[in-house]
Amino acid sequence: MLDWIDNHQAILWTLSAASVIAFIASLILVPAIAVRIPPDYFTHPARPAGPLADRHPLIRLALRIGKNALGALFVLAGVAMLVLPGQGLLTILIGFLMLDGPGKYRFEKWLVARRFVRRPINWLRRRAGHAPLETTP
Repeated sequence: MLDWIDNHQAILWTLSAASVIAFIASLILVPAIAVRIPPDYFTHPARPAGPLADRHPLIRLALRIGKNALGALFVLAGVAMLVLPGQGLLTILIGFLMLDGPGKYRFEKWLVARRFVRRPINWLRRRAGHAPLETTP
């Protein structure tokens, strides 16, 4: 094992640097995204139409592919962070929430309905001058 580490130091340094960058990006992006969510977003029975709904279908497809690719990258980076420095579980969760899939909106509603998730999000929103998130019981 030590021989492998000695022979692959460049890879390990690169992965460690990527892990630190992803960690810092998550500290910046998560609060920025949390305050931009409309307060009633999680009260609808189905996912509300996004800001790109009126765009050309090819533009929407390209953005959707890019978002899913970035989500997959975050999931892979999170898995790597389980053994490297960084917040692996948080990064995996962020990547998973970026991926499209059946039942995702229902899972997001369930997750935000949990008090231990909603309280910190609403604290960030309050500090930014935004209304708290509403959830359906």
